[in-house]
Amino acid sequence: MSFTEAELEMIGRMAREAALELAVLSSTRKNAILHAIADGIEEFAPQILAENAKDLANAEAAGLSDAMIDRLRLDQSRISKMAIGIREVAMLPDPVGEVLAEWERPNGLRLQKVRTPIGVIAIIYESRPNVTSDASVLCLKSGNAVILRGGSEAFHSNCAIVVAMQKAGKRAGLPAGAIQALPTTDREAVSVLCKAERYVDLIIPRGGKQLIERVVSEARMPVIKHYEGICHVYVDKAADLEMAIRIVVNAKCQRPGVCNAMETLLVHKEIAAEFLPRCAEELQSRGVELRCCPESLPLCGPKAIPATEADWSTEYLALILSVRVVPSLEEAINHINRYGSKHTDSIVTADEKAAEVFLARVDSATVLWNASTRFSDGGEFGFGAEIGISTDKIHARGPMALPELTSYKYLVRGNGQIRT
Repeated sequence: MSFTEAELEMIGRMAREAALELAVLSSTRKNAILHAIADGIEEFAPQILAENAKDLANAEAAGLSDAMIDRLRLDQSRISKMAIGIREVAMLPDPVGEVLAEWERPNGLRLQKVRTPIGVIAIIYESRPNVTSDASVLCLKSGNAVILRGGSEAFHSNCAIVVAMQKAGKRAGLPAGAIQALPTTDREAVSVLCKAERYVDLIIPRGGKQLIERVVSEARMPVIKHYEGICHVYVDKAADLEMAIRIVVNAKCQRPGVCNAMETLLVHKEIAAEFLPRCAEELQSRGVELRCCPESLPLCGPKAIPATEADWSTEYLALILSVRVVPSLEEAINHINRYGSKHTDSIVTADEKAAEVFLARVDSATVLWNASTRFSDGGEFGFGAEIGISTDKIHARGPMALPELTSYKYLVRGNGQIRT
């Protein structure tokens, strides 16, 4: 059954009213609501697991991959982790009300720039049901109402988690409409949501490039996103080669299907003959397919295959890696800025000057020196949690946590001043 603008208007009105209430809730009240929601997730675990079983059965019948089914699967342990994650968000500092700047004008006006909630945030995502609770509680902690549109493959699980959060949160004073999910698997619901600029202040899409491009093309409100994670590690001529191998293997193999995994390895020509055979052996022993430039191909063993031009701009999300030998630091930077996705890139070197040039000139949201790209993550940055990663340059960039779910406004206090 198709999802209509009239149905969205009802959801949007409720969300807007809830956002006005959430914006003025104290940190103590918001934290109490989050603790109640965490308790509710555990209390309603049997119902959530029963609905999750429906999604798993549908996924198996549809022939989804084992990896996709594992992302969908919930069990008691994963539900407990969801609840723990909610309680951890409750412990984080509340960004709302933070005074970013304050000053007084010569005419006596006193001004403050203060963090405020954005309002109503729509989150469109795929696959993992735990995103439903993660996104919801981050929005609530930052004083925002949330409208969720999860993937159809997790529809029953997502609905059950939302119901649990709504019922448990209500006991602690959660405003009606603060957490809502679109009650449909209709693909056109995304288009309807993208047109709801009267009620939705911001959309955050999380998923494949095709979904994100669709949201960007149709949305009438701001969108925070990243399209791809084409991440690089550059091994400089002054690199500690043992360190470089550890970083490269971790960046590619620790979890290859995520956006901060390395997709291209760049190696300085002066150390390629020594470094690449050893590194290739480590990677290939872990099942990595190497797609190599003409210079690196003979150094990476008989299993390596030639790279094509398309490989330099491909996000594999798999145990596949493109490899290129470069003549200089300058060429490594040029390659990254040309083919990368402005997500995360790393240099391995003992040369501080080279590292600082790389850090300054690579135009990406996160740039690292002597560390794996896998650290580009809100939890690893010490944010406690993240709503996603942005490659935009306005408002939010890189891992996004609670502060990025706020805006600001100016509070001006006078005593009768008028402008002449």
